[in-house]
Amino acid sequence: QVTLIESGGTSVQAGDFLILSCTISGGSSRSYAMAWFRQAPGKEREFAAAINWSGDTTYYADDLKGRFAISRDNAKNTVDLQMNSLKPEDTAVYFCAADTRFCGPAYCSTSYFEDDWGDNWGQGTQVTVTS
Repeated sequence: QVTLIESGGTSVQAGDFLILSCTISGGSSRSYAMAWFRQAPGKEREFAAAINWSGDTTYYADDLKGRFAISRDNAKNTVDLQMNSLKPEDTAVYFCAADTRFCGPAYCSTSYFEDDWGDNWGQGTQVTVTS
């Protein structure tokens, strides 16, 4: 078990960019694949982006591909989510999650991450995008 703490959430205007960070403690980040999820008001939590243990493989929700970028620094035990061209519909609580599992290249899908993935979760950080 590791502890995950998200930071960087704030209120921004549409079109702005924002970088969220997740700090991993209580274990080696190299043992975990990492992902970001988000939950908008009144909606279910949804998958946003994931990265494997070494950082050389990433996967994104289709509607976020090209606009969001996930990265990690295992030396610092951090995982970042850069969000560009933010839209009001990106308003949500963003959660960081860790799991020892990661999909193989041919098996990655949104459902893979939304179906019982994530052994460890952070408390979330609020992102609000105003028009």
